[in-house]
Amino acid sequence: MFDVGGVLVDWDPRHLYRSLIPDPVAMERFLTEVCSPQWHAQHDVGASYDDTIPALAAAHPEWADEVRAWNERFDEMYNGCFEGSVDLLAALHRRGVPLFASTNWGAESWAAARARYVFLEWFDGALVSGEVGLAKPDPAFFDLLVRRFGLRPPATLYIEDNRTNLAAAAARGFRTHAFVTPAALEAELRRHGLVPDA
Repeated sequence: MFDVGGVLVDWDPRHLYRSLIPDPVAMERFLTEVCSPQWHAQHDVGASYDDTIPALAAAHPEWADEVRAWNERFDEMYNGCFEGSVDLLAALHRRGVPLFASTNWGAESWAAARARYVFLEWFDGALVSGEVGLAKPDPAFFDLLVRRFGLRPPATLYIEDNRTNLAAAAARGFRTHAFVTPAALEAELRRHGLVPDA
């Protein structure tokens, strides 16, 4: 079970906003106080930018252009993929290991990401928060994950970079791996016999 953003795909709003707000302190303040993680989280459970962007731009007229860029230039928040992780995903795919994705991602953005990154088609199934109206770390998300794909959590390795989400997965009984580097992930996969020794 793979998380996607931060494990396979390098998505970070800073990739865009460094070019829009050159002062790093001002940029971090914007991403903390205006287009904040809390504000963005609503899109992960189905909110539309058509509804949320105008209201936020009106509330912060001094940042209106930057707020609108969140939607208009969303693609510039991608900085490719983590090639080492994708190589491991490919190795698992070739071996016929059942693969699933678990991601907090808006439905429209997920469709665009699938068109961009072919490897997202290698999954046997994906639970996308924006498609189901639930997001990690909600326990209901993990319950749905288990039901939808018929998983046995103790026999499923859950790979994730977010420690809060990892704790929620562990509470549901999954084996977990805190993703830091592809090399560490490869060692973990070898330990479980999921990829062959070099």
